[in-house]
Amino acid sequence: MLNQSDLTLINQQNGRPAFKLFSFEGNDYFNELQRNNFFTLIWLMEGAGTINADFDGHLFEANSLFTFAPYQPYIFTVTKPIKGIAIYFHFDFFCIHKHQKELELNGVLYNNVYQPPFVKVDEASAATFQMLCEQIRSEMQRAALAQHELLVSYLKIFLITASRLKIAQQPKAAAMVKDNKEPFILQKLKDAIEENFKTIHSPSQYAELLYISPKALAKITKTHFNKTLSSLINERIIIEAKRELYLTDKTVKQIAYELGYEDEFYFSRFFKVNTDISPQLYRDTVGFAKGMN
Repeated sequence: MLNQSDLTLINQQNGRPAFKLFSFEGNDYFNELQRNNFFTLIWLMEGAGTINADFDGHLFEANSLFTFAPYQPYIFTVTKPIKGIAIYFHFDFFCIHKHQKELELNGVLYNNVYQPPFVKVDEASAATFQMLCEQIRSEMQRAALAQHELLVSYLKIFLITASRLKIAQQPKAAAMVKDNKEPFILQKLKDAIEENFKTIHSPSQYAELLYISPKALAKITKTHFNKTLSSLINERIIIEAKRELYLTDKTVKQIAYELGYEDEFYFSRFFKVNTDISPQLYRDTVGFAKGMN
């Protein structure tokens, strides 16, 4: 259940939550599928269980910090009662992309579906997180001069500390940060695919979005990723399809439609070509249907 320290700042322009901090205790809050339109930080101080995020399951223990990007699906299956603190922040409150060069956050903490979505929190980092949460809570309880700027500063320190933990614990994440030789156009391409993969499947359309010729974009993509642009697009679609098959009870037809395929059978063939297994068989063996049996 939520306790008394549920604090929320509202965006005055649209009336929607912009920044939220709350403490929780008990197993009820995250035991249903979450898919939110904000960035999420969940620090589990106590408890244990399994986190299912995207299409992978991971065991977790006490003192784990979880990070989820907007619309990333996740659900906790708890084996020991959990207790902790969660922070939600909207893109309008703190723009990850704006601070990309400064903090190198986007590919480390967020938007990396190939890495586990959590890190272990050591004693020193726990003390830092605790102090920051207390400062945030204090600041949110009073409307004072430059409140937004101060809260963003606290959030930055929290994110930097979390990023350092992940880089230390997950070498692949560290390699992504160090390998900063991609042309700017490739970062724009990644963002474009992330924003449009459900509706745009054609490489030439992405070239149009980026104001570059299809041939030039294909050459850059091949050079830096050793993959075709079609492969990158297809991989992102398959990841999302697996998410839906793994975590929801949506029909294959509904998932296909939401991913831009009006023909369910065409989508099933596409899925099988890219995974060597049909969508239904994938669900029956590793996804939602198996969990319901």
